[in-house]
Amino acid sequence: GAWPRVAMEASELWVGFVGAGRMAGGLVRGLLQAGKVPASNILASAPSDKNLDAWRELGCRTTHCNLEVVHRSTLVFLATKPHILPGVLEEIRPAVGSHHIVVSLVAGVTIQTLQRLLPPWTKVLRIMPNLPCVVQAGAMVFSRGSNAGDEEAALLKSLLSSCGLCEEVPESYIDIHTGLSGSGVAYVYLFAEALAEGAVKMGMPGALASRIAAQTLLGAAKMLLETGEHPAKLRGDVCTPGGTTIYALHQLEKGALRATVMDAVEAATNRAFDMAKN
Repeated sequence: GAWPRVAMEASELWVGFVGAGRMAGGLVRGLLQAGKVPASNILASAPSDKNLDAWRELGCRTTHCNLEVVHRSTLVFLATKPHILPGVLEEIRPAVGSHHIVVSLVAGVTIQTLQRLLPPWTKVLRIMPNLPCVVQAGAMVFSRGSNAGDEEAALLKSLLSSCGLCEEVPESYIDIHTGLSGSGVAYVYLFAEALAEGAVKMGMPGALASRIAAQTLLGAAKMLLETGEHPAKLRGDVCTPGGTTIYALHQLEKGALRATVMDAVEAATNRAFDMAKN
């Protein structure tokens, strides 16, 4: 049917969140700030009011009942902790119909597992967002289960692109995305902190150094995305012969920056992969 396209225009898409933690909150802020779904069409459930207060402030409806979310939504995001999810799926299973689209944000839970624990016809997709979704600069990947077609994928992509970059990928890339982007945000914060501390050491006030470091990262990333150039090419453009940059890069190479970052991505990916096996 053509309902998702009509629903998008009429703002009649009813969106539910089972679980209302940080990642779900980031996603919902992105949707609301982009004006994709009115807050009154969003219903979130969580066991306590601790997380739900923030949702109410945004104008969303809240409940303590997971089943109510499924009954009153067409697009259902699963955003619980991994160890809680099997129990939640068992609870909501009787209420899941063929009209539902179920999207899991839960780390380490495969589409195969989701499909096994939900009715056989369920349209299931799996997404892996990252925290900058909160400021509409997220990087998300998603994969679809066997019953989710082009229409469901297009609906999800159109909603999520309001939160940042959104790419459909084979499910095997999701753990890599976790190591590269989910955890990678923290590597960048560490790098930003180190940049600013270097400037503080040389005599610049900390708050100013932090702002300049952040804007430097933002500008460099924007150039990568907008020029489509290989990072090595852009890096080369900054290096004038005998200039300041090549002296600095020599120090970074001595400290094995590249190898260390590659090791970090590998370690986080392997950890995501191990968590998925349990």
